[in-house]
Amino acid sequence: MSDTHAHPSPRIRSSNDELVPRVLIRAVLALLLAVTSLVAIAVLTDRPLEATPPQGEILIERAIFISGNATGAALVLDANGSVIADFPADKGGFVAGIERVIDRERMKIGAEASAPVMLRLREGNRLSIYDPETDWSAELMGFGADNLRTFARLLDQP
Repeated sequence: MSDTHAHPSPRIRSSNDELVPRVLIRAVLALLLAVTSLVAIAVLTDRPLEATPPQGEILIERAIFISGNATGAALVLDANGSVIADFPADKGGFVAGIERVIDRERMKIGAEASAPVMLRLREGNRLSIYDPETDWSAELMGFGADNLRTFARLLDQP
């Protein structure tokens, strides 16, 4: 008796069975090339930034010293060294995160690590933090209402 079981033949792939069509790959590569070219042109020609927040008049400004650690605990001092806020690990994560960013920016250029940063309230109720050592700043409203309130309270403390 002969074995008449049919063995499945291996499937031969056709060009229509591509997982990602070649035209899509080429379109993505063209898009990447176009974006990279636009960024390079903007950098090489020193094109000014256009999507920056308005720099209104400073209404209130306060020099503060921030120290934090990896647990999320943070300590904020005023210019005289008095404690403005002492955040436990479960409440100070954002403040400690801002301190780490400032620390990293200062380390990159070898700036004074213990210098104060400026907490600024501008026209339009815009609260920002500014580091005069590195010229780094952040608009705090972009980090959510709770984080904005945390820093707003630092301005209100005597």
